[in-house]
Amino acid sequence: MALFGALFLTLLAGAHAELPGCKIRITSKALELVKQEGLRFLEQELETITIPDLRGREGQFYYNISEVKVSELQLTSSEVYFQPEQELLLQITNASLDLRFRRQLLYWFFYDGGYINASAEGVSIRTALQLSRDSSGRIKVANVSCQASVSRMHAAFGGTLKKVYEFLSTFITSGMRFLLNQQICPVLHHAGMVLLNSLLATVPVRSSVDELVGIDYSLLKDPSASASNLDMDFRGAFFPLAEANWSLPNRAVEPQLQEEERMVYVAFSEFFFDSAMESYFRAGALKLSLVGDKVPQELDVLLRATYFGNIVLLSPAVIDSPLKLELRVVAPPRCTIKPSGTTISVTASLTIALVPPNLPEVQLSSMTMDARLSAKMALRGKALRTQLGLRRFRIYSNQSALESLALIPLQAPLKTMLQIVVMPMLNERTWRGVQIPLPEGIDFVREVVTNHAGFVTIGADLHFAKGLREVIEKNRPTDTREPGASSAAPAPTAAV
Repeated sequence: MALFGALFLTLLAGAHAELPGCKIRITSKALELVKQEGLRFLEQELETITIPDLRGREGQFYYNISEVKVSELQLTSSEVYFQPEQELLLQITNASLDLRFRRQLLYWFFYDGGYINASAEGVSIRTALQLSRDSSGRIKVANVSCQASVSRMHAAFGGTLKKVYEFLSTFITSGMRFLLNQQICPVLHHAGMVLLNSLLATVPVRSSVDELVGIDYSLLKDPSASASNLDMDFRGAFFPLAEANWSLPNRAVEPQLQEEERMVYVAFSEFFFDSAMESYFRAGALKLSLVGDKVPQELDVLLRATYFGNIVLLSPAVIDSPLKLELRVVAPPRCTIKPSGTTISVTASLTIALVPPNLPEVQLSSMTMDARLSAKMALRGKALRTQLGLRRFRIYSNQSALESLALIPLQAPLKTMLQIVVMPMLNERTWRGVQIPLPEGIDFVREVVTNHAGFVTIGADLHFAKGLREVIEKNRPTDTREPGASSAAPAPTAAV
């Protein structure tokens, strides 16, 4: 009975789980690009290591090693790969660090000082970034695990007391190796938890698209990693800014991502586009009025001739009034995605009237318009753009079938009016696009669009339009150190 109850609760939870409107898959092919940019950033971070002064005494010899700086990092072997369930793993082996420090030695009354070049060899680093969803739905680095070691160090001692330094080199280099081991992981932890999270903070979560509509890219659950990819499920829902708490129920087919040939894949369900169109509908944006000179001249002449019988019965003050065409979508448009293409169904009312100055407008006719638009998607930079085309169009009367027959001569002119006036206005807006949830400085290139039943996928490669360091520096928090954190370990003291 308990097993049945647990199974029932599991099914119930699954039935109410929110479906994603947008999915993104980052494949292992993207990791080589990420590695190149990431290692460049990592080199710069490790070169900021500050090692505490090393002081000690051996018999009558007193030494002080200070101003230790990393001058260069050489990475000979490195790998970046996904590790189930939510981790991105970086492994560096057999790397080396070049250092420079100041030496000071006192033996009885003899003093020697100067600068020394040293190298840390056999540096191994293994660090894992655990990715998760925060309370606002943003992807973040939730934890950084790190293991680092330096197998050996060598210092090129010289000067008056070179032999003495060589005698003490074991004490000095062992102490420096111990200190260096303590500094690598804190630097990587800070880079992941603070600096990389500042980069991920540039990913849009809930933002405005324009003055009317916003979009919600909240993660619905933690990112899921396999050996070959990282998958993320986003809400992918638009909303009118005036009704920020409104949401359209998602009853569309859940998009599926199976491909792994490109660096990244993005999938959008019909819900993604339906929520956009319903949001603009609720915001009152899906209407258009053409008055006077805005009405194409040929259509103006045709409409006046068509409704001549109605016009001549009006008063002389109204007969020569400007013509008005008012197009208003009467229900939220709906998107249908099939392997053969994407179509948008629109139903609108078309009202034809005369608008005499300082007088109420006089309606000549009202009709219903059904249209089918084709939609072609493309990714440019970080924006999903859409090109619309008018495929099918018909008008019919709201009054009678006989009046619908009388409207047949208007079919072609009105279709032409839509193509030359309305469609360019729509495409000017849809081609501006909407941003995809990627960090600042990363763009899509070489995209391939594929239609499926109920969703569309776009495969693309990634391109760093800005360097990782440039973006992080731009968005670096004012205080980049976590409270209580320090990159410096207490300085050890050599045994007397």
